[in-house]
Amino acid sequence: MDKRVLLIGDQKSFMVTAISNGLEREEFEVVRIGNSVKEISHVEEAPKMWVFYLDGDVEELSEALVYCKDIILQDEIFFYLVGNQEELTEAKNYVTGDLVRAELERPLNIQKLVDQLLIGVQDGEEIEAKKRVLIVDDDPAMTRMIKNLLTPKYNVFMAGSGMNAITFLAKNTVDLILLDYEMPVVSGAKVLEMIRSEPATASIPVMFLTGKSDKETVLEVLALKPVKYLLKSMKPKEWLREIDEFFAGQKMHA
Repeated sequence: MDKRVLLIGDQKSFMVTAISNGLEREEFEVVRIGNSVKEISHVEEAPKMWVFYLDGDVEELSEALVYCKDIILQDEIFFYLVGNQEELTEAKNYVTGDLVRAELERPLNIQKLVDQLLIGVQDGEEIEAKKRVLIVDDDPAMTRMIKNLLTPKYNVFMAGSGMNAITFLAKNTVDLILLDYEMPVVSGAKVLEMIRSEPATASIPVMFLTGKSDKETVLEVLALKPVKYLLKSMKPKEWLREIDEFFAGQKMHA
């Protein structure tokens, strides 16, 4: 992963400028933007490391923090928070602690931030070498369980709906899609149809996830010809074994 950083904060802030200058001295490429959703969402080819500088009323930044949370859940973003203890605590009402890679208190020691970012660069390179798996499920608990299970071995991304998955795939490539068969609004079957209709995604292997094991549902799922279907009632070690065996089989036939 390259040494590019998205620095989010009040562009008139002396400290934001000082952080930017400090990172550039350490040969990081810094993309500076304001702390509004509009500015964050309009960044093209955004870096994979984001530093959010908190200064003042965190509630006023709530929309931007929630937006960041949604992006982190969809993509492999390393997210860092800088602020005083009260601000850091309040920010976690909008971006949960498990999504924050590091919290750095003010007054900020720039070298501590640099050290954290350098670790991020190294970890990012290791993640990029892993197989990429996209989980598509409207159940956050199920999605989080699968992500936690697979993350030690795979580079895992999440989408909470079929349309979010299609949007993600328009900009990103993956090696496997775990697709919930029974989703509202846009069903898993419809999502698979859209994936197969686009040349860029047609060849991506898809495994269906289903909570039903009755004969009728199984036949419906198999008729769509996924590479496999996985029951949501399976034990975690069975999930991991199925996915490990799939990628092992791919490697053998490569």
